[in-house]
Amino acid sequence: MSEPKPVLIFDGHCGFCRIWIDYWRARTGERVEYLASQDVGDRFPQIPQEAYAESVQLVRPDGSVASGARAVFESLGYESMYRWISRPSEFAYSFIARHRNLFYQLTRFTFGTHIEPARFDSTQWLFLRALALIYAIAFGSLAFQVTGLFGARGIVPIAPFLNSLARTGSALRFLVAPSVLWFANDDTTLVGLCFAGVILAAMLLLTGFARGKFERLILSLLFILYLSFASTGQEFLSFQWDSLLLEAGFLAIFAGRNRIVPWLLRWLCFRLFFLSGVVKLLSEDPNWRNLSALGFHWHTQPLPTVLAWYADQLPANFQHFATGATLGIEIAIPFVIFFPRRLRIAGAWWLIGLQVLILATGNYTFFNLLALALVLFLFDDQALAGFVPRQIREMLPERAPVRFPAMVAAVLVMTLGLSHLVQTFTGRLPAPLNAALRYSAPLQIVNTYGLFAVMTTTRIEIILEGSPDGESWTPYEFRYKPGNPLRAPRWVAPHQPRLDWQMWFAALGDYRANPWFVNFLFRLAQGRPEVLGLLKENPFPEKPPRYLRAVLYEYHFTDFAARHATGEWWRRERKGLYCPEMSLRQNDRH
Repeated sequence: MSEPKPVLIFDGHCGFCRIWIDYWRARTGERVEYLASQDVGDRFPQIPQEAYAESVQLVRPDGSVASGARAVFESLGYESMYRWISRPSEFAYSFIARHRNLFYQLTRFTFGTHIEPARFDSTQWLFLRALALIYAIAFGSLAFQVTGLFGARGIVPIAPFLNSLARTGSALRFLVAPSVLWFANDDTTLVGLCFAGVILAAMLLLTGFARGKFERLILSLLFILYLSFASTGQEFLSFQWDSLLLEAGFLAIFAGRNRIVPWLLRWLCFRLFFLSGVVKLLSEDPNWRNLSALGFHWHTQPLPTVLAWYADQLPANFQHFATGATLGIEIAIPFVIFFPRRLRIAGAWWLIGLQVLILATGNYTFFNLLALALVLFLFDDQALAGFVPRQIREMLPERAPVRFPAMVAAVLVMTLGLSHLVQTFTGRLPAPLNAALRYSAPLQIVNTYGLFAVMTTTRIEIILEGSPDGESWTPYEFRYKPGNPLRAPRWVAPHQPRLDWQMWFAALGDYRANPWFVNFLFRLAQGRPEVLGLLKENPFPEKPPRYLRAVLYEYHFTDFAARHATGEWWRRERKGLYCPEMSLRQNDRH
């Protein structure tokens, strides 16, 4: 004979009740029996007939009765939670019960007429495939630049950087720069580790969700490898998308059958978009506050695409509207992440639209792809099932309890993330939280975000020139950054030409504040092929020039008339020298 089950009795004529009873039935399975009050007759004489119209009634196996909010909490297995919030929950239940028609319409609008328990197994499967692709892009992009940037004869060699940390004698140097490159950092190792990252990413892309432990191992290795480069890459690996990839990659290690990791990745998605918007206003930059920022953005951003040229031609009223829309989407829409399902999915499309427009007009490497991957968590399995092969969906296991490591990660990520938010708004933190942020920073498992907090209103470009005699000068052309005014802006994302990007930042300051730039000139004067390979071509194939100089030009997009008349995409005006002319009288190779 089977054990008696609790019976939850509801008003079968109430549309609001039927929607939520179907949802609770899916949550509780066979553990609870559900009956409409119109069908119970006199089966439960201990319950007055008028009570059925007032609230749901839960008949326990021993015959005792609970009603209202208590009945709901007990049927769902949340008795202990009810003891903490009994009064507010009963007040809320009573208010909703008196306005059932209103809440029925709200439920239809926000959830629909059929609510399923939220599952994110397919969502996580898709996210891990997307993350694998992004890791492959990040490592593959770096593989073809790593020796020119960080090799023994590169611009900022890793070996001297690590040696300078080692000379401090501190045992904490491994925590300051957590990297496997402490053990080997020759050129072959650098390239080999990049391709190892590509191979691991390909393995992750091809594995199924059933191989959970294997995936977790791959994700851990990918995180360690990328952190190894980010910790030692100095200026060239200090971009926000590098930190974002590490934070997302860290959380992905704990992905699986629990619900906590999807919520943590939603929390990351919220912080990414919200902070990107709010820092623009907190900076008090007048160009954001008077909605003129995008009027400058199209031509001053680091690497615009050809569509940015066309966007720059749009009228000022549109630029003001687009600036306001950007702020609105970045600041307001992220809160929808925590709203009911339909509103959350509607908000997701706004965030997707913003990222697609950014991707179309600017080369932001894999940043847009990673942001879009995070937005996946605003959807659920019900919405994304069509994007996951049926055989994969059948392999996805049932949900399991949250494991201890995931709980520890959740507490850590939430604490550090909230600390970053508080610090952004107040500029200060209690000493213990400040210390937590400081000591965790090298691991980059929780970061702060916010691009273009202060809008750059002029575009200054550094044009490198070489000369054999100090009289006739020939420019070095970069692969992607503006140079020859006749050359159209190019699409390069998701690849990141890190030298081209860093040249944009160098132009914002002075060469004395950028020691890497002086070393870059030194390598060009030596004619190092590793560094020359980062450029479009070598204008001095026979031997390196005797003299080098860096000239400043201010660049603007041309308009339709000038473009038609001259064929130029850019117009430029010389502004002087970036740094004094330099010469290596003896171009010794060593």
